[in-house]
Amino acid sequence: MFCSIGKFSELTGLSVHTLRYYEQEGLLSPARSQANRRVYTERDAAWAAFIRRLKETGMPLREIRRFAQLRAQGEATTSARLAMLIDHQARLSGQIVQLQEHQRALEGKMDWYRKALEESGES
Repeated sequence: MFCSIGKFSELTGLSVHTLRYYEQEGLLSPARSQANRRVYTERDAAWAAFIRRLKETGMPLREIRRFAQLRAQGEATTSARLAMLIDHQARLSGQIVQLQEHQRALEGKMDWYRKALEESGES
């Protein structure tokens, strides 16, 4: 797959503006055609999906930028990238535990309200 920025935007669900921003920030580095137009590949699509996953799981842009820099340096940085992902996973796991606690608290409060409604005959 080789495609233009517009088609790549459609394929990835990322806006053209976001793709240009990611390129400016050094997160994406598409090849260029002879006419100097961006040309995206399947590898770019997989990388864009991973960037999106990192963002959606709360990794700060500065860390994604650092990860991209390490990725661009090649296999010599594999252990550093793995360490970053391990740290991110640990933070994510902590957030999941916290969200589960919040969910239990909300369920408890909802149970209280349901019970109050039943007792008042409003259910």
